[in-house]
Amino acid sequence: MTGRTSAMWKRAAAVLETIVLLGLPMGGQAATLQLKGNFELLKNESSTHQRGKVKIVEFADFYCPHCHHFEETGLPLLVKEFGDKIEVMMAGYPVIPGKLPTAFDMYEQAKIMGKGEAMKAILFRTIHKDKMNGILDRSIRSLLITEAGLDVTAFEAGLDSGKPARAFEDGRRWGDRIKVSSTPSLLLDGNIKVDGVNMTPENVITIIRSILEHDAKK
Repeated sequence: MTGRTSAMWKRAAAVLETIVLLGLPMGGQAATLQLKGNFELLKNESSTHQRGKVKIVEFADFYCPHCHHFEETGLPLLVKEFGDKIEVMMAGYPVIPGKLPTAFDMYEQAKIMGKGEAMKAILFRTIHKDKMNGILDRSIRSLLITEAGLDVTAFEAGLDSGKPARAFEDGRRWGDRIKVSSTPSLLLDGNIKVDGVNMTPENVITIIRSILEHDAKK
């Protein structure tokens, strides 16, 4: 994401008014839904929409300062606005060169062990606030794993299994497939991509609200 886009999140840019037609499966059949906001409809991706809830995939890089900013300000804003009407998960999508994938593997292993959100917050803080953005060696990992409330031995065994690394690669390939152009980027309900200059708080809120309002009218 550019500095300009990050600034948009801070100063709450004006709501974009683009309206498009979107086909979503409702009760097993396609229905025409009018969405407000500015986004890209991915015609080759299937909708995952469930009535009354918007599923959000956040493509992010732990080493990206804009992703850290979104973690601290953007996501809390969405949660405050919509509460349990949204479901958010992160898919690692590295854009900062020269970094090992250890942080992404740690996040995936923590997800397997039920502590993904805790580990995500710890990793962003460690890298951007504690300025520990070098190699996350075993001794450093042990501290972070313990902080997340997880067993170090079981966690390291999980990392060694290769399963977290495969999950990370699956997420990265997913981002490649939908042509993520910057981080953070959002994928709403499987086929609504929001990234680049469209990543403003009002725009994202407008899109989500229009989906939920349509559901409420049915």
